[in-house]
Amino acid sequence: MRTITTTDALRDYCEEAAKHDYITVDTEFLRERTYYSKLCLLQLAMPGTDDSNAVLVDPLANGLSLEPLYELFRNKAVVKVFHAARQDLEIFFVDAQVFPEPLFDTQVAAMVCGFGEQVGYETLVRKIAKQSLDKTSRFTDWSRRPLTDAQKQYAIADVTHLRQIYEFLAERLDETSRHKWVAEELRILTNPDTYITKPRDAWKRVKTRTNSGRFLAVVRELAAFREQFAQDRNIPRNRVFKDDAMVELASNKPKSLEELGRSRLLLREARKGDIADGILKAVADGLAVSNDDVPQPDRSREKLQVNPALADLLRVLLKAKTESAGVAAKLIATASDLDAIAAGQRDVQALSGWRREVFGTDAIKLCEGQIALTAVGSSVKVVEV
Repeated sequence: MRTITTTDALRDYCEEAAKHDYITVDTEFLRERTYYSKLCLLQLAMPGTDDSNAVLVDPLANGLSLEPLYELFRNKAVVKVFHAARQDLEIFFVDAQVFPEPLFDTQVAAMVCGFGEQVGYETLVRKIAKQSLDKTSRFTDWSRRPLTDAQKQYAIADVTHLRQIYEFLAERLDETSRHKWVAEELRILTNPDTYITKPRDAWKRVKTRTNSGRFLAVVRELAAFREQFAQDRNIPRNRVFKDDAMVELASNKPKSLEELGRSRLLLREARKGDIADGILKAVADGLAVSNDDVPQPDRSREKLQVNPALADLLRVLLKAKTESAGVAAKLIATASDLDAIAAGQRDVQALSGWRREVFGTDAIKLCEGQIALTAVGSSVKVVEV
């Protein structure tokens, strides 16, 4: 099994790969001790039936540059195939602001081909390649060298079986004319905004039970400080302070180191130094925010006048439509989406793009009384009114 450790060897491999229609790609990384993922290993494979043209690339090798790979990523004549690509793409975007183009994600493709929501690679290997995977090396430390034979075998299997999976799914998409469905989902994965966390927006991810504007203003400042601090030092945000400590701080609003020291949930390291200073400043800034600038929770769906009978009919329609299309219902619409549609909202994802094609158009017709539902044997059918 070949491992590439020099830029020249990587360039030679990528130039050969550029002669093919596609290449499969995977990564191994660590993120437990850093804010950004630390790339530890790259796996690449050209089309084939064995592992003779598959390689491991060691990004930790001294002097190795990934620019030859990024040149291949920019080559639009070669499809770059991943499975569940989001975290892989984040690594490449953070490192070089590059996205593989064109991109094919087998998890997304499997999703629209009837394999369910967020289907795992192991499942696709079993169902499509008719093989089993040894996952014992999944949680090993990929930054340690040398890699064991078991690690290498595990890693290379993530790109060799991927070739057969890609070819099967690409053919299925051709047969069902659903390539545009996949392309629509992939636009999210190749949008830089997907991977940029703005500190000012970090508060929106924090779960709180209080919707007081002043409380949320302090949470917003604390979350922004934590996010920026973690990014600047490349450490996990929970190493600064955890969400429960943030909520406690927003409730108690400490104004001095003495008051800060009374926190039950704050890490010891956060009670002094730069973190402590940042916390006290964030609390003060949150308390000083004008009433016009306090954040407001999204209460739009709390005020919905939901017609429960119509929402139930939409659930029946969704089940019938997704069973017919071979797509998981949760992929099309959540329960809250259906309630929103039943309450008259139309800015719902289920009513746009390929989801509108599968479900959304008839959902609107049902709400407007243009269609009805009837049982025919064990199936539910749509009837024009």
